[in-house]
Amino acid sequence: MPVITSIADLKRIYHRRVPKMFYDYAESGSWTEQTFRENTSDFSKIYLRQRVAVDMDGRSTASQMIGQDVAMPVGLAPVGLTGMQHADGEIKAARAAGKFGVPYTLSTMSICSIEDVAENTDAPFWMQVYTLKDDDFMQRLFDRAKAAKCSAAMITVDLQVLGQRHKDLKNGLSAPPKLTPASVANMMTKVHWGLGMLGTKRRFFGNIVGHAKGVTDPSSLSTWTSEAFDPSLNWDRIREFRKMWDGPLIIKGIMDPRDAREALNVGADAIIVSNHGGRQLDGALSAIRALPAILDAVGDKIEVHIDSGIRTGQDVLKALAMGAKGTYIGRAYVYGLGAMGEAGVTRALEVIHKELDVSMALCGRRDVRTLDRDILMIPEGFEGRWQA
Repeated sequence: MPVITSIADLKRIYHRRVPKMFYDYAESGSWTEQTFRENTSDFSKIYLRQRVAVDMDGRSTASQMIGQDVAMPVGLAPVGLTGMQHADGEIKAARAAGKFGVPYTLSTMSICSIEDVAENTDAPFWMQVYTLKDDDFMQRLFDRAKAAKCSAAMITVDLQVLGQRHKDLKNGLSAPPKLTPASVANMMTKVHWGLGMLGTKRRFFGNIVGHAKGVTDPSSLSTWTSEAFDPSLNWDRIREFRKMWDGPLIIKGIMDPRDAREALNVGADAIIVSNHGGRQLDGALSAIRALPAILDAVGDKIEVHIDSGIRTGQDVLKALAMGAKGTYIGRAYVYGLGAMGEAGVTRALEVIHKELDVSMALCGRRDVRTLDRDILMIPEGFEGRWQA
């Protein structure tokens, strides 16, 4: 096994081990993929201020996210089909996060069910929920999350309609994967992945099949999925969801200060500045460019977190210094999962933590909770500001 010192190292192994269909699912955006690319590249436009002869002993990356103690303010974002990246992927990722001391968020569109993850992990996890039409399914999803002792719910609000992702359409993305000559030929070259899949019974959307009305087996899933998402979603509807869940609530998918204020008004405990990893509206601002205006609008009234584009501990550092109270990685941990299973997710977290800790020290700071804009050089015109 090669020495792994970066997320890029994990990505190279991931690319070799995971079938093209699922690699492309993670490593793509919508339409031209402009926003997908800029989510990452825009972080590199922010520079760090190096300081010297500052006492760097006794550093701490410990913090809190929505009142929960964390080893560093980095959560594992909800990622659909994680159990197709590696057998029992959601369980393995949740275990790694729990042991490391950071939050894990289970996607509604996971392969392992809420119950699977709860039965096979020790630490409480968070549950991500899509805004679906079926009230009965939504209420039971929240109830199942409560029964599993999930410590927070995360409502994703930016998927009323699905952004077109060319690669997924061309690959015929599905779970379990459709067996075509091309997909079978590719999967036959992924021996490690294939052996893992042969050893598990979890190969379809575990939170949907057997739980959604009319979905009794994988063959009936596609019809339900195509009709489930609610294009008529509005903030009154989100207030109804808030009544279904009485615990900490995070709203994910905020890119405009006006929507941030609406999220505050419905009683959210935190919001996530996110463009769905560049997988919805192509041509939207990167999340890091959108962050400052949202912080100005609501930052002292609600916790503001961010995802989309974070690949390094330095990205985490920059987001926190700009004012975010929490960050999330998605693709970065998926690379580790596909490469090495649970050990790979742990390695991804170790890499991010090391980069955060060392970069913080070289900026002359010892406590992640004291980070501010003084350590940043942000180019003029970088911050996305909409005209009134």
